Order: sequence, then C-alpha cells, then structure tokens
Amino acid sequence: MFEKDTETLKSMGAEITTREIRQQPELWEGTLKIYDDNIDAIKSFVERARVLGGTDERTHVVFTGAGTSAYVGDTVTPYLRRHGDSSAFRFDAIATTDIVAAPLDYLRPEDPTVLVSFARSGNSPESLAAVERAGQVVNNILYLNITCAPEGHLAQQFRDDSENLTLLIPGANDQGFAMTGSYSCMELMAALIFDTASREDKGTWVAEIAAMGREVIAREPEIQKWIDTDFDRITYLGSGSFAGEARECQLKILELTHGLIATSFDSSMGYRHGPKSFVDGKTLVFDLVHNDPYTRQYDLDILNEIAGDKIAAHTIAIQQEGETKFEGESFTFGSAYAPLPEAYLALPYVMVAQTVSLLTSVKVGNTPDTPSPTGTVNRVVKGVTIHPFQM
Repeated sequence: MFEKDTETLKSMGAEITTREIRQQPELWEGTLKIYDDNIDAIKSFVERARVLGGTDERTHVVFTGAGTSAYVGDTVTPYLRRHGDSSAFRFDAIATTDIVAAPLDYLRPEDPTVLVSFARSGNSPESLAAVERAGQVVNNILYLNITCAPEGHLAQQFRDDSENLTLLIPGANDQGFAMTGSYSCMELMAALIFDTASREDKGTWVAEIAAMGREVIAREPEIQKWIDTDFDRITYLGSGSFAGEARECQLKILELTHGLIATSFDSSMGYRHGPKSFVDGKTLVFDLVHNDPYTRQYDLDILNEIAGDKIAAHTIAIQQEGETKFEGESFTFGSAYAPLPEAYLALPYVMVAQTVSLLTSVKVGNTPDTPSPTGTVNRVVKGVTIHPFQM
C-alpha cells in the first residue's frame, strides 16, 4: 500500500488512511518541534499545576478523551506513573464518556485537578461536556488541551484563555475515518510534557522512533505475508502501557473492517482468565512486547504458551531486540536501536498495528477511508444527548 501511487489508492478508497499512517514519522519529529516552540508556556503551566493544591498535596492529572483519544491516556498513564513527577502529580486515565455520564464517580471536588483533554477535532459533544462537568465538580482546576484542529470547538473555547494551555498539532488532524497520526502525536506530546527525562534523551528517543516508523513502511511486505493467510480473528495483548495500546490496536481492526474481522484485546497476564477462549485456528495473536526485563517475561510467557498450544493461525511478537525475545514469528526491531521506554516505543508499535488494519481492510473488500457503509458510525460522533447536571 505504501508504494502505490495516489490514483491507485484513491480507486481503492484508501489514499487518505495510507498517507496518514505513512506520514507519522515526520509528524513525530514535528511534534517535538511544537513542544520545543512552546516550552516556556509548557514549563509555566506545569509549574502552576504542580503547586495547584499547595506544596503538600499532589495534583490529580486526568487524561481524558473518547474512543481512540481515551486510549491515548490509557497508553501514556502507566509510563508516567513511573517516569513523571510522582511527588507532585497523581496520573489517571478517565474517558470523557465516563466523566460525562457519572462525574461524581470519577472526580472529587476537593482534589486539585488538571484535566488533559485529547481531541482530534475537538468537536465531539463529550469533549466539551467533560470540560464543563469537571468545572462543575472540581473546586480547583486547570485545563490542558492537546488537540489537532485549530478551528475545533475545544481549541476555540480556550483561544484567549491565558490561565490554561492549548497545544495544537494541526498536521495530525486526520481526515480519514480512523485516527492514526492524531493518536500517536497526542500520546507523544503528553509524554514529552510530563516525562522527567532530559530534553536530550527525549530528542534521541524521537529520532529513534522516527527511524523505526520508516522501517515499518519499508517492511510492509513482511506484514502482508500474515494478512495473506487464512484468518478471521485478531487479538492484541500487552503489559503496562501496551495493555492500553492493545485496545487501540484492536479498535483499528474493528473500525477499518467494519466488524468483518472479530477482535479482542487484553493484558498479557489477563488473557488466560477467560479471554483466551477467543483464540482458534483462524486467529492472529499479536503481543506488544515490553522492554522492561521483568515485565517482558510475562509477554514472552503468553506468546510461548499460545504458540506451544498450537491453537492460533499465527502467534506474533511485535518487539525490540533484547537479551530475551520471542523466538517464533515476530516483527522485530533490530539491535541498531537502543531499547526504548514504553511511551515512545508505543508509536512504532502502533504503526505496525495500523498497517495490519489497513491491509486487512483491503483484504475483506472494505474501503479504509470510509469503512462504515451505512454511515451509522462517523468520524465525529452524532446523536449524543448531553443531559443537564447539578451538584
């Protein structure tokens, strides 16, 4: 797909999605530049957030969004609990759909809070309502908006607001049905903001993931070989941040095939507790393998177990080269790359999964750019009623 010309891709209904997956390495480099260009405003905001509740109380940082935007938070939160400033911040991922439906179940008035809203368009009703509900519930709150659409309602609402911070990644404002670059760029921006690593390390990691992303494009034929086999189910597994990303990976299959391929996701350890029943002889099982040596053991355990059971069509590791690795089928990034932290490694990993979804969509006769033939599932959700709320 990545080698096809524009007219061919348009005739397949796949030009937009293919282009938006392919351009991500450049977008990641651009996201780092946006971070650098706004570094003074970011540092000022983070410092105000750090002492929002005084010096003796941690600020509750809530990553929120709906659908793929929610999974951005699910991916970055486990990493930041280890590598963010845990003395000042308590990190949680809570979907806007949960906040809007039951705000008092997730937010406490007495907790100083930063609501970090992820939004491709900023026009989803839940995005705007979550901001409103959080403001109604929480006594002391700041807003950080990471969005891809300067003209979107979320960005416009905060356009002249100097108290809060809105960061725009316009190049990642995906026009295809499925979020791809918007997911990866928003996740990267959140990691860059709250990761306590040095700027030098962050720059090195972004350069590495950009190179790895370009490698995914070049190695598309390897992925195509799995897609050419006989399967009708795909499952994604992972640990830590990759357990959150596994949900995003399976959603891409679900969206781009319009449900014609059955999907599931879970943590590597959790899969044995019932969900493994999903696997049969027509299932592709992917595991996003962690680089932490302790955690990696559990990813390799489930891969070896499923491969040893011989119950799946293919059992595949998406992994970096390491002292230990899955010796069966894999998409392995070689030793040319230093082992990456999970919040950054998540980006080339998801590019592999996005490519799987793109190729599978074409295989089942769907059009990736407009995969919902009835139009009942939309880029920006419709038909949502936001009901009045009173404390």
